[in-house]
Amino acid sequence: MNDPKEQFSLIYDQYIEKIYRFVYLKVSSEEIAQDLTSKVFLKGWEAYQKGSFGLIGEEQKIKNPGAFLYQIARNTVVDHYREAGRTNIVPIDHVAQIVESNKGPYETVVLNSEIDKIKSAIGKLKKDHQDVLIWYYLEDMSAETIAQLLDKPAGTVRVMIHRGLEALKEQLTIDS
Repeated sequence: MNDPKEQFSLIYDQYIEKIYRFVYLKVSSEEIAQDLTSKVFLKGWEAYQKGSFGLIGEEQKIKNPGAFLYQIARNTVVDHYREAGRTNIVPIDHVAQIVESNKGPYETVVLNSEIDKIKSAIGKLKKDHQDVLIWYYLEDMSAETIAQLLDKPAGTVRVMIHRGLEALKEQLTIDS
């Protein structure tokens, strides 16, 4: 398979849902997440066409397409908030949909209240802590995978996860 379009199509298929989910967790709407995800893959395609994106073992090429796309996604989200002049709030409304619930109205109200508290607290964390907590707990990535994404040692990422959790606990205590 030497066709660049086919090669990039495989990368796209492998990462589209993951990148979209990551972006969606960082912005306030599906529409914005879709637009930003499109920008991420457009930038990825442009880099791919220039030859800076590709095969493992070639010194001038990016060795980890996933890490490269996540980095583009992080930068795209930062640019979005910078241009819009907004505060970075992590919407976790869809978590309620993920949680299977046979609960009554009271339990649903309590669950929604807790989700709102967590959403607000996460939005107040440092960007790096938000990212590692989302990747580790919501994307179910290992510390080693996150380390590759951030180009940091796995031990550093484990410390970031621990500190992010501590900051989240502290923020939840403050907000209570």
